[in-house]
Amino acid sequence: MKVHEYQAKQVFKNYNIPIPEGAVTENIDEVTKIVELVGFPCVIKAQVYAGGRGKAGGVKIAKNLKEAKSAAKEIIGMKLISKQTGPEGRRVRKVLVEQGVEIKKELYLAIIVDREKEMPVIIASPEGGMEIEEVAAKNPELIYKVHIHPVIGFSGFHFRKLVFQLGLNKGQQKNFARLLKNLFKLFLEMDASLVEINPLIITGNDEVIALDGKIDFDNNALFRHSNIADMRDIYEEDPLEVEASKYDLNYIKLDGTIGCMVNGAGLAMATMDIIKYYGGEPANFLDVGGGTSEDRVKEAFKILLSDSKVKTVFVNIFGGIVRTDLVARGIVNALKGSNTKIPIIIRLVGTNEEAGRKIIRDSGVNFIVENNLPDAAKKAVELSRGT
Repeated sequence: MKVHEYQAKQVFKNYNIPIPEGAVTENIDEVTKIVELVGFPCVIKAQVYAGGRGKAGGVKIAKNLKEAKSAAKEIIGMKLISKQTGPEGRRVRKVLVEQGVEIKKELYLAIIVDREKEMPVIIASPEGGMEIEEVAAKNPELIYKVHIHPVIGFSGFHFRKLVFQLGLNKGQQKNFARLLKNLFKLFLEMDASLVEINPLIITGNDEVIALDGKIDFDNNALFRHSNIADMRDIYEEDPLEVEASKYDLNYIKLDGTIGCMVNGAGLAMATMDIIKYYGGEPANFLDVGGGTSEDRVKEAFKILLSDSKVKTVFVNIFGGIVRTDLVARGIVNALKGSNTKIPIIIRLVGTNEEAGRKIIRDSGVNFIVENNLPDAAKKAVELSRGT
């Protein structure tokens, strides 16, 4: 689960990670009250789930009240388009108004899980303020990594290695050490999958401050953090993904034209792979799960048909725990009263497959039934092209 920058900084503050003074607002008139608190110069920052806000016009510096209100008026309600939003962009509903801070040096700092080595890794670079992907492409030698073994934990030698690589002086080292220790504690205690500060700035008097902040939380651990779950902003998520979450469906919207409904994450990935192999583009990842119900299948199918980009639906069910007749009934019930012209290819294999196919045949709906996976995938790709 993602959160906004201002929400990430609230968590930072709870862990004594220094941040600039500021407040968030949806109301242009409230900007006056906030700037009285933070002073000038101040920064007005669009709050959306995306990076590259500065280049997209979503971050502005104001030297007086007139400039601050003008910047807030320009940003609130704007459609912000960056590399991370895609061409559709994101509507800005809130801005963070923050005090301006003197910047002597900009660093990059993040903690993520290295899945290959099965341990957290601290990533740091003296090239802060830039997109880390650009640094990795142009100057990979400036990206430093320190892995933290879960048994040993974070220790002094990890810190010493980083400050040597980053070239920090003694005054900066003390403040950096405190911040890094607290950041790693946050990462573990809050079940984060990513914490990122870009830029992490050093001021003229060697303070170390998180000028920006990003945290991604592990969805599977949100039951331990109800306060974090309450931070969810559904306006920043795809409406179909929000709808799917109501029924505990694993759904991710993609850019293709072939809607996929599959049971099991592995089979779902394999289904998307074979669609790509035959030249098609999946419109989504949708795993209805092994222990699904008829109602969940029904709602999942409605979500597929709600996507205006979908030209073909491909249902690929391997009945192990789930019964294929249950899936078949869910699909048929979802189409009751529907006049959809979208071709629907169905492959049902496994538990109760004959009963499932009979329900499909007797439904009166013009389904296309295929038992062979390559044939079904080819058919889905052909029909998505109108052939």
